[in-house]
Amino acid sequence: MQRVLKVHPKDNVLVALRNLAKGEKIAYNGEEYILQDAIPAKHKFFTHELKTGDKVIMYGVLVGKAQHAIPAGGLMTTENVKHAADPYEFRPYHYEWHAPDVSKFIERTFNGYHRSDGRVGTANYWLFMPTVFCENRNLDVIREALHNELGYAVTDKYKQKTHQLVELYKSGADVSAIDIEIKETLINTNRIFKNVDGIKFLNHNGGCGGTRQDAAILSKLLAAYADHPNVAGVTVLSLGCQHLQVPDFLNDLKRRNPAFDKPLYIFEQQKSQSEEQLITEAIRKTFLGLIEINKLERKPASLDKLTIGVKCGGSDGFSGISANPAVGYCSDLLVALGGKVLLAEFPELCGAEQQLIDRTIDEAAAKKFIRLMTTYNEEAHKVGSGFEMNPSPGNIRDGLITDAIKSNGAAKKGGTSPVTDVLDYTEPATRPGLNLVCTPGNDVEATTGKAASGATLILFTTGLGTPTGNPICPVIKISTNTGLMRRMGDIIDINTGPIIDGEKTIEQMGEELLEYCIKVAGGDLIPKAVQLNQDDFIPWRRGVSL
Repeated sequence: MQRVLKVHPKDNVLVALRNLAKGEKIAYNGEEYILQDAIPAKHKFFTHELKTGDKVIMYGVLVGKAQHAIPAGGLMTTENVKHAADPYEFRPYHYEWHAPDVSKFIERTFNGYHRSDGRVGTANYWLFMPTVFCENRNLDVIREALHNELGYAVTDKYKQKTHQLVELYKSGADVSAIDIEIKETLINTNRIFKNVDGIKFLNHNGGCGGTRQDAAILSKLLAAYADHPNVAGVTVLSLGCQHLQVPDFLNDLKRRNPAFDKPLYIFEQQKSQSEEQLITEAIRKTFLGLIEINKLERKPASLDKLTIGVKCGGSDGFSGISANPAVGYCSDLLVALGGKVLLAEFPELCGAEQQLIDRTIDEAAAKKFIRLMTTYNEEAHKVGSGFEMNPSPGNIRDGLITDAIKSNGAAKKGGTSPVTDVLDYTEPATRPGLNLVCTPGNDVEATTGKAASGATLILFTTGLGTPTGNPICPVIKISTNTGLMRRMGDIIDINTGPIIDGEKTIEQMGEELLEYCIKVAGGDLIPKAVQLNQDDFIPWRRGVSL
């Protein structure tokens, strides 16, 4: 079994695939290296001696510079290497893409929900949204009422466990010595509306306070979610006096889709007779809407109707060599089939800019990418940060020493296809192919933004484990290593650890990922994040968020 890996022929570092001991002699591609330090799995060591200021190369590009002399076989750390990346610019470049063989997928379909504008959803949701945080409590009351009565509530094993603890305590038993076991069923199969996959709620902290710009951005985001192909109907709750006024939301919705024709019910509390009247009427009207959208049924659709967002979070040193490249191959397959792929997290493209610019078909789109990246990074530096501050303590602990290392590994999710478009936050993806979407790297803000641009599925890779989901876009969680799958299999769907273990190739795992996407898109499989109602939603206020 292979113990180390050189990702690119130009690299001057090797990645440890297993824990390596100090003093070990490592043979790789005809060369031998004596380790000067213990090298934990996922971390890197240098193939030759570096002097102060020398370049550190990984993925074939500059990812850092030596801060002092480092011996061959030495461990890369935050003390001896600091982030560095080459400058980037637009340049005339003819990019040639060799599309993968998609013959086994060309005739495949998934059973989706066909909308009147030709788009196809992978789910059929009713959506509740407040124009302002003041309505969150009312949404919570409605959620409890509808979820419990209509069969959408997840079996609450923790409530059952607490109930058992109370009963044992009342009986005088020593509750500290008792292990409580619950036989649980996560998905309630007794739904009243069989063709409605869920009733979702977009609780948030915006709509008033802050700046008017914040409210304007939130309005566009809510309009994007209302118009999403996975959404069949919408109920809006408004207070009345907030910054985000209902007419503003309706104008944004009309601008986004002039032909919007879904059921849309709006309730304003300051015009209602009472809170009880508001909630009662919202439930009654929504129930009637659910009856209507339940008449919709899944029908076959070709794979070009899929829009897949690709995301990584809780990344580790294996992310860029297992899960992300596998997702990238899946992305290339879908692009070759005529579908859309959304690659976002602009702080996690730092150091990978030039290769993305060179892959961008349209000069205007390439220059838009440069403008968005430059402005975003400058804003971060104004508050004493910068893209180089993106790696978290967990990232660094598991081998992602600089942002350029993290970013070049993260960019692998986008595969190798040409970039067809560049989108600002909440802009819809309209062109088939790989689209770059401006969002933060923050897990929930990024998934929120991908859904706003039209992702109907999200492939989410993780090396450390993260429970992130999305209210309207099914999130498929992918582990980079087998150890994580064993520890957190209750929230992980697919394991790409066999790539690290030498049991499968990137291409094999990429095809498996697409097969899984087809099953989820058709309702044949339900990802863990959906089963657990991990409905995370955080609007980005366009402040500095890495």
